[in-house]
Amino acid sequence: MRLLGALLLALGALCTTKAASAQMYDPRYPVCMRVYGELVGDRMDCIFMSMKECQASAAGNPATCLVNPFYAPRPVHRGGPER
Repeated sequence: MRLLGALLLALGALCTTKAASAQMYDPRYPVCMRVYGELVGDRMDCIFMSMKECQASAAGNPATCLVNPFYAPRPVHRGGPER
């Protein structure tokens, strides 16, 4: 009987866990939009170059804009040759 209980508990735990997801924050963009709700999909969209651009897309939606904590700007290369 204990084995059956342990098996049911393990099966229940497996059914309630979610699969691991990839990194939500794209380091190429400085601003992300967090979208809430089941109707539009609960997700993080890191595709914006400015807060104004994100806020325009978020207007009227269950969403909020935030600074991407993993943003990694590309290094600026000068035109001259390196020595």
